[in-house]
Amino acid sequence: MTIALYAGSFDPLTNGHLDVIKRSSNIFDQLIIAVGENTSKNNLFTPQERVNFIEKATQYLPNVKVIGYQGLTVELFKQFDVNVLVRGLRNGTDLLYEQQIAEMNHFLDKEVETVFIPADPKWNKTSSSLLKEVIMMGGNIEGLAPDYVISAMKSRLKK
Repeated sequence: MTIALYAGSFDPLTNGHLDVIKRSSNIFDQLIIAVGENTSKNNLFTPQERVNFIEKATQYLPNVKVIGYQGLTVELFKQFDVNVLVRGLRNGTDLLYEQQIAEMNHFLDKEVETVFIPADPKWNKTSSSLLKEVIMMGGNIEGLAPDYVISAMKSRLKK
C-alpha cells in the first residue's frame, strides 16, 4: 500500500489544490492531506476551518483523509508510515521553492522522498494569496475556489 502525504497551509483551499488532490488520489492507495500552520503567513482561516473546507471538497474520494497538524512534516511522514510527499507546482518559481523544501525534508530524514505534480495550466494563476488580494479589492474569483470557500473569504475579508 502506497501512502502519500500532501501538506500545506491551504489558506484558503483553491481549485488548484483540489486538482492536485484529485490527481494524487488516483495515483496513490491513500492520500493524507495535512493542514498545517505556515509561520511566515497571516492565516485567514483557522486550521479547523481549513480542514472542514477540504473534507467537504473531498468527501467523494474514499482514499483521502484530512488532518490538522503542527510541527515538521517529516514527523508526520514517520507517524503515518508515509511513502512519499506530494507537492504541486504551478511554475518555475514554485519549483525552486518546493525543491528547497524537499531537500530540507530529505536532510531531516533520508527516507523522505517528494513527488512533484505539475498543475493543470488553467490553475497556474491561482494562489491563495492572490485570491485573498483580489477579494479584498472587490474582484471576482468565481471558478478558482469552491463556492463555499469564496463565500467564507468574502465574509471574512469585508472592510
